[in-house]
Amino acid sequence: MAAMLLTGHGDVDMLVYHDDVPTPQPGPGEVLVKVTATAKNNTDRKAREGLYPVKKGEVTSFAMGGEPTLTFPRIQGADIAGRVVAVGEGVDPSRINERGLLDFNLYPDARRDINLTPDYYGHGADGGFSEYVAVPSDQFHHVPNPELSDAELAAMGMCSYQTAYHMMTSAGVKAGERVLVSGASGGVGTALIQLCRIVGAVPYAVSQQEKAEALKAMGAEAVIDRGDLEGFAERVLEATDGAPIDAVMDLVGGEMTDCFIDTMIQDMKARTSYPRLSIAGASGGNISEILWTRIYLYQVQIFGVSHGTREEAEQLIGWIRSGELKPVLHAAFRLSDLHQAERYFVSRDSNFLGKIVIVPDSQWDDHGAPFALEGHS
Repeated sequence: MAAMLLTGHGDVDMLVYHDDVPTPQPGPGEVLVKVTATAKNNTDRKAREGLYPVKKGEVTSFAMGGEPTLTFPRIQGADIAGRVVAVGEGVDPSRINERGLLDFNLYPDARRDINLTPDYYGHGADGGFSEYVAVPSDQFHHVPNPELSDAELAAMGMCSYQTAYHMMTSAGVKAGERVLVSGASGGVGTALIQLCRIVGAVPYAVSQQEKAEALKAMGAEAVIDRGDLEGFAERVLEATDGAPIDAVMDLVGGEMTDCFIDTMIQDMKARTSYPRLSIAGASGGNISEILWTRIYLYQVQIFGVSHGTREEAEQLIGWIRSGELKPVLHAAFRLSDLHQAERYFVSRDSNFLGKIVIVPDSQWDDHGAPFALEGHS
């Protein structure tokens, strides 16, 4: 089969396209999926560049289970949509031809409510930047919805949506609360905006003003410009009519995190719950300078979030099937053009909103061409 192999840590030249990779075979309890679309995530780039250190100065990928699981060559790509073409022992053959979406986690056990050693397809096992992938049958969820194209289904993949939902459940976000969403135009950010509205919370987006109308149409109550740190908290409070933010969903880190905390501790007498910050990214910097007295005197609760649980994945699939979650698809790229897609992903301009997906060249006409960027068909 054709696949893009990650051959080591480094730049996009470490991604090498091959058309002679052995097609995987489904083992017991697995299905073989013909991949039609796989969404791009920031974790693809960070794992490739070795940007998951747990000690200062490391260049590595995370190894939460104790041993590194990213070995080379590796096929990346976590958010896989496609169709079942074969089943392994113990799987009902009637599943053949089912279209579905993968719950991307490599779970350490069968627990449904907790996931303490997060790993995923595309990191600890081969993923969807290929023509075929073998995955657990109970994690490939049937989504027949005819109104959704395969590319749109991939754009609602679990890497973004489950991360977003786990940020909210960790912080106990509930109806009526004001939630500040950083990185609002990306995959996790757009998922957070939608999920806040589903549970009845009110999302305030941090993004570029050029994207304000699109984010408001998606459900953001207001859009606060991320560009100027001075006076940031005041601008947020102006958008909330002076009410403090109840919880922050932080995808940025760096010096922004302290500014985010400011939006929650302006008037503690006006609060009805503890200030809560969930962090699941550090696009603005991996080190933040924060006064711990601000954290413990104001009783700020901080939640580190990576992935989520089986229960949360199943809830998200239910919302996709019911139509309550909507795809935010920006564009599709051919698998053989993954270098170009990676560069586009990193150097996104003000028109970039939502997800891009990668489509195998053999599936391009049916599943990629309708969503190609202008001039890239």
